[in-house]
Amino acid sequence: MKLLYAVAWILGIALMGQSVSILNHLFYPALILVIGLLPLQFFLFKHKPALILQFICGLIYFMLFLTAGYYYAQSALQQRLAYKETRVEDTKVIVYIAKINQLGSETIQQEIQVLNRHEQPVQWLSFQKRISDQQAVLELGKYYRLTGEIRPAHSYAVQGVFDLEQWYLQRNLMSGFKLKQIQPLSEAEIYGLGYASHLRKQQTIFKQLQLAIERQRLKIRNFIYIQPLSHKGLILALLTGDESFLDKETTIFFQRFGISHLLAISGPHVLIFAVMFCWLLQKILNRYWPQIFLKIPRPYALLLPFCFCVLLYCAFVGFEIPALRTLLSCFCLTALAWLRQKISALTLLLLSASLLLLFDPFSILSAAFWLSYGACFVLLRIYQTTIRLDLSRSQTWQQQLIFALKLLIESQWKIFVALLPLVIIFFKQVSWISPISNLVAIPLIGLVVVPLDVLAAFTFYVFEPLSSLLFQLADWVLLFLLSILHLLDAMLPIKLLSVALNVWQIILLIVVLSIIFMPKSTLPKTWVVLSVFPLLGLSAKQHPFELIVLDVGQGQAVYMQDDQQHAMIDVGGYYDETKFSIAKQVIQPFLSKQGVSELDPLILTHLDQDHSGSYTTLKNELSINQVYSNQQLDVAGKSRFDYCKQGQIWHWSEHVEIKILSPKASQLAQVPYQQNELSCVVYIQVKNVQPYQNFLIMGDAGWQTEFQLLQDYPDLKVDVLILGHHGSRHSSAYAFLKYYQPKLAVASAGFHNRYGHPSRITQARLKALNIPLLTTAGHGSIRFTARSTGLIELMTQRQTRPWLQSADSVVPNVTALNAALPH
Repeated sequence: MKLLYAVAWILGIALMGQSVSILNHLFYPALILVIGLLPLQFFLFKHKPALILQFICGLIYFMLFLTAGYYYAQSALQQRLAYKETRVEDTKVIVYIAKINQLGSETIQQEIQVLNRHEQPVQWLSFQKRISDQQAVLELGKYYRLTGEIRPAHSYAVQGVFDLEQWYLQRNLMSGFKLKQIQPLSEAEIYGLGYASHLRKQQTIFKQLQLAIERQRLKIRNFIYIQPLSHKGLILALLTGDESFLDKETTIFFQRFGISHLLAISGPHVLIFAVMFCWLLQKILNRYWPQIFLKIPRPYALLLPFCFCVLLYCAFVGFEIPALRTLLSCFCLTALAWLRQKISALTLLLLSASLLLLFDPFSILSAAFWLSYGACFVLLRIYQTTIRLDLSRSQTWQQQLIFALKLLIESQWKIFVALLPLVIIFFKQVSWISPISNLVAIPLIGLVVVPLDVLAAFTFYVFEPLSSLLFQLADWVLLFLLSILHLLDAMLPIKLLSVALNVWQIILLIVVLSIIFMPKSTLPKTWVVLSVFPLLGLSAKQHPFELIVLDVGQGQAVYMQDDQQHAMIDVGGYYDETKFSIAKQVIQPFLSKQGVSELDPLILTHLDQDHSGSYTTLKNELSINQVYSNQQLDVAGKSRFDYCKQGQIWHWSEHVEIKILSPKASQLAQVPYQQNELSCVVYIQVKNVQPYQNFLIMGDAGWQTEFQLLQDYPDLKVDVLILGHHGSRHSSAYAFLKYYQPKLAVASAGFHNRYGHPSRITQARLKALNIPLLTTAGHGSIRFTARSTGLIELMTQRQTRPWLQSADSVVPNVTALNAALPH
């Protein structure tokens, strides 16, 4: 029963950011019931109670822990959000440096403690352009006055896309900061500025120890940097978790093989160091003080040194979640062992997870938390079904080796299969070769490279030439590993597979896997077949009409679906897709989340980078039947191209009709000279719905095209207008807006974009005509979904999570807009 209470606490924390109003009101009633039922609890403890009484008491305690976890998570979230920056502005800040920086190929990132922004210090992430290795950097343990620009974290608020704001929140980073000028400050100056309390706090033993550890990390990084190693980035990342020297190509290579988890500090890394130290300690004690084991049994005598080693290494790598999980598990194990309590592996796992979330509830937002504990759970099942059956048998070393290989193979495919739902949820991509590549990588990295790294780091403080040799040996092993992987890469078509499942499909997949991994006596394995059929059938489910204006920053992309058909109008694009790919980081994850593998049609209003830049990547990753644009472009595979021109009409489905209103066929020859003005203007009509039935998408067209539309289509009905040229002042003329009088205007524009879109002049025109304006910068993706009632519901992505919402947003409230809809 106690395990269920731990599960309830974890589930409550997992609801962080979700609005479950009933749980807000259940905590105190549940607490009062628990206090009121204390006499009954005493009776249940003394006597064997009826099953119904046990169930009632268990349910009350379950609700208490569930609501307590939920209340605790929401309270912590609100406190942290109070310090989140939301506006871009120039400022000067007083900061303290407590952690080493992260060196990138183009930038230097540094976590800074900002002292003068709020009543208590807050963490920001500063970044500056990396010019050379000799440039001025922020030194550990020093104070500075920094001049720069506040750059709040701002996610691409699109379903299925990496949430940068959540990542900042989970890391306790309240803002980004573009560093422009550095001015060192002495301790006397800090004292004079009124920060004496912070100065005294940094001089405590605990803070000095933390600073000393960071300095040692920096020393080892500098030592590795000057070594003649081929894989400095991998060696440093495997030793300390610092990815300063890790190049982008290596990271992508490891992702394709499904072994990128090995680049993060994990439990085995920590345990290797602790086991090596305790083995050495045991040898010393056996030789010089063997009598100590007569007073204290060997396992109990080594538990405390073992935990100390785990604590030291966790501090050395910055208390990453997998390492912290190992630390808490070791502490719990030590406490239970010393108290002579029965130790259950599952109990240990749930207890450590509960304690981790008590210390840091924001860990629940990290994929590392779920994948780490998920992998541990699978390994526990392997232990229960495999290891304990074979450990009792006497075996030769050859049999032990064969058994170890069997165990490695079994564990890899079971972990791969069991964690598949989590991988799909968090990454939307799967590496099919992962079980095979892990068979090679895990033994070499876990049993050879990491121990060599640890020994090298230890000998660095004793004899540097030996440390250099050990690092070189680790480098040779990595060279051997990468040679094997490159050989596999040359022989096999290895790529990440995009996998898209909706919520119900994921739930059914979890049910299937639960049945597979349950003990044989629990449920018949044939039940898997019964679960697979609905899993396959759900993909054929019909979907209502939906139109989504995606948040692609300073660009435009519109997605549309009806039943099993999917289309896009523009696909966005970063100014340099090689540096940051909108296709790979936004469009593909979104389409994967929607379960889209084919588009028909794709309309590119024109070929500007911010409207079509992603197409270069998407055309090779996605099946696109028909491509339309105002200019000729290359298409891939079986795709067909045609020009978009006035008069084209597609009855896309029974409910949806698509029309092209501009340019005219006679104007296509002028497109190279007037790309924006001659954008494809797309008009979408949806039958039998209200209140948003007619959508007009203007591309980058301006006043000239708007005037032409007024002449050619005087009876045009417009409910939703996606403003031309992202709301530029040279589009959306007052006469145009007044004539068509849309119910809603949408501007697809980037946060704090340099063009000032949507223009204040355009906003003034809309305000004068009482036309509500939504922007992707302020509301994220804007979704119009048809319901069975015949209403089209308006929702925005930034409504879905508290950390995505901004009190400084100037756009109208979506809830109020929905409330005004006819019912």
